[in-house]
Amino acid sequence: MTNPTISPDLIADHNQRNAGTLKADYDALGEKLSRGNVDIETITRKVSEFFVAVPSWGVGTGGTRFARFPGPGEPRNIFDKLEDCSVINELTRATPTVSLHIPWDKADASELKAKGDALGIGFDAMNSNTFSDAPGQAHSYKYGSLSHVDAATRAQAVEHNIECIEIGRTIGSKALTVWIGDGSNFPGQSNFTKAFERYLSAMGDIYKALPDDWRLFTEHKMYEPAFYSTIVQDWGTNYLIANTLGPKAYCLVDLGHHAPNTNIEMIVARLIQFGKLGGFHFNDSKYGDDDLDAGAIEPYRLFLVFNELVDAEHRGVKGFHPAHMIDQSHNVTDPIESLISSANEIRRAYAQALLVNRVALEGCQSDNDALMASETLKRAYRTDVEPILAEARRRAGGAIDPVAAYRTSGYRARKASERPAVKGGSGGIV
Repeated sequence: MTNPTISPDLIADHNQRNAGTLKADYDALGEKLSRGNVDIETITRKVSEFFVAVPSWGVGTGGTRFARFPGPGEPRNIFDKLEDCSVINELTRATPTVSLHIPWDKADASELKAKGDALGIGFDAMNSNTFSDAPGQAHSYKYGSLSHVDAATRAQAVEHNIECIEIGRTIGSKALTVWIGDGSNFPGQSNFTKAFERYLSAMGDIYKALPDDWRLFTEHKMYEPAFYSTIVQDWGTNYLIANTLGPKAYCLVDLGHHAPNTNIEMIVARLIQFGKLGGFHFNDSKYGDDDLDAGAIEPYRLFLVFNELVDAEHRGVKGFHPAHMIDQSHNVTDPIESLISSANEIRRAYAQALLVNRVALEGCQSDNDALMASETLKRAYRTDVEPILAEARRRAGGAIDPVAAYRTSGYRARKASERPAVKGGSGGIV
């Protein structure tokens, strides 16, 4: 039996007040879509079956290299984080799983599983951390981890990843995400070839420890914290890694880990084509790895990414089941509200992509009709699918307007009174 964090009566009352307006909007949209031979119920069903994992680290207040400004009622530990994550799922019914980060979230695995069960949430991919030093570890990662010149440091990093797998097996996870900050800040600091060889060897040891039904996600990032060279700097290198390691290894695409104006949707298409798209870390960016809310800056790009995903779904690509996870840092907003909004924007992009007339688009492409091909995409993108998203939430027991319901609940104020305030704001990205 689960213990809801937000009162079901509050959600029911909220939905009752908004039901009339939603029905009118949903019926109107259904009539409009039917004129194009689109069944709104089919779209609503698919949207209701689309889920995205929330990051445990995302419910805390983020920061930059310069400062962090703590928010009220911040979670003190992983169990507080899980409570906050459960709020997001209860209101959106779109985020039934949480992605953990070890050692930040390290706790007794059986207690983690029990807490998740009590809150009605499961666990998605495990995330290791060898990009910063944990208290008491024998070897520092200042000059790298899985690619470090010192064999003992590499072995320590491998062992940490295996520990993440073991925790994940107990709590029901089925994947490990490995992102490293290894690289160099000065020309000549590192031998590119030898460093990559050391990385591949260490990753091979981690790969051998994977259970048969697990997947390994490697994540590329152009720069930071290494600013001259990065071990896994782009999708091509990421593909080489996944291909070298074996069939359980896949590439994870973080939308913020690319140079500005990079054609991310084409990268997605390439990885789908060669069977190595593992999943996503959804966020948005303006200049670099900003970790902004999904859809906050470039919602059309998010739609274009989902256009490729729906295209693969439409074509019935074999073995196609990418993982969907959010990876964001919330510096000036209530993290719960930002994650609610992001989950909604991700579902919005999916719903819009489902509305693309695939037959018409293929016809335009065959005829080299560039303008009408673009208009075919834009026609779907311009459709206001909010009634579909709200109805999917309502039918699953979520809130028609989840942010409004959250604010009405007073959850943040309650937690601010229960959880001691964090004093001061140290620098450092969270």
